[in-house]
Amino acid sequence: MEARISLITLGVADLERSVAFYRDGLGLPTEGIIGTEFEHGAVAFFPLAGGVTLALWAQADLAHDAGLPVKPVSPTGFALAHNVRAQTEVDAVMAAAGQAGAQVVKQAQPTFYGGYAGYFQDPDGHLWEVAWNPAILPD
Repeated sequence: MEARISLITLGVADLERSVAFYRDGLGLPTEGIIGTEFEHGAVAFFPLAGGVTLALWAQADLAHDAGLPVKPVSPTGFALAHNVRAQTEVDAVMAAAGQAGAQVVKQAQPTFYGGYAGYFQDPDGHLWEVAWNPAILPD
């Protein structure tokens, strides 16, 4: 297997609410919800840097496709990270997320590795870290 992730799919309780959060609140580009003509097919895609795509799919539809029961989301099962180029960008992204309806769970602050980071949860509880790490700057 090649070390590559090309698509990250988040199961969400309310697809329209989550699309609004990521599109309108965080400013991520999307064509909106597509696939509504298919049973269990409504999904929204958000192209990200580096060729990665974020997908939002109703949790019930994702569970149906995988053949698993719907279970509550654990916010500490994994975290998505958005690395920025400057410490001031962390504060700006955290503020935008909060204004969009995210729950800020850890205010941005200096980190043990010499960076600066904070955490928020999206409307479904998915955990996001916003970080400036001087050793791992984005392109």
